[in-house]
Amino acid sequence: MAVRIQQEDFDTGAELDRLGGSADVGAVASFVGLVRARGDHDDVTAIELEHYPGMTQKALEAIEAEARSRFPLTDSLIIHRVGRLTLGARIVLVATASPHRAAALEACAFLIDWLKTGAPFWKREITADGKAAWVASKASDDAATDRWR
Repeated sequence: MAVRIQQEDFDTGAELDRLGGSADVGAVASFVGLVRARGDHDDVTAIELEHYPGMTQKALEAIEAEARSRFPLTDSLIIHRVGRLTLGARIVLVATASPHRAAALEACAFLIDWLKTGAPFWKREITADGKAAWVASKASDDAATDRWR
C-alpha cells in the first residue's frame, strides 16, 4: 500500500507491474487522470496543483486506509502529481489489486471519487495568455462521493 505525492511523472506500466506481481492477485484495476482543457475553457494550456505537504499526505493515507477497510485488497497505490502540468500530462494514478476483479474495480472507483472531493489539492487553470483561475469544486464530484456514504 503506497501513497506518493510528487512533481515527477510516473511510469504507469511499471507501477502496475509492481502491483500485479503476487500469486494471490487476480485483478489489478487502475485509473489515470490527465490534464485536459474543459469544454467551457478550451484555451487552457496547463494547470497548477498546489497542496500542503503534511496535510495532503495524511488525507490521502486516510482515504487509502478506508478503501482497505471496505474492500479485500492485496495492494493499492495512489500517485498524485503537483506543480505545473501541461495538457496531456498524467496527474494521478490510482491502482488497486485484489484476488477478485469486482473488489479491485470498486476500490479503484471508491478511491478516485474520494480523491476528487476529500484530498486537499488546489487547482488553477492557466490559459494561453498566461491568466490563471482557480477551479471550483463540482456538484457532480460530490454526488459521486455521496454514493459511498
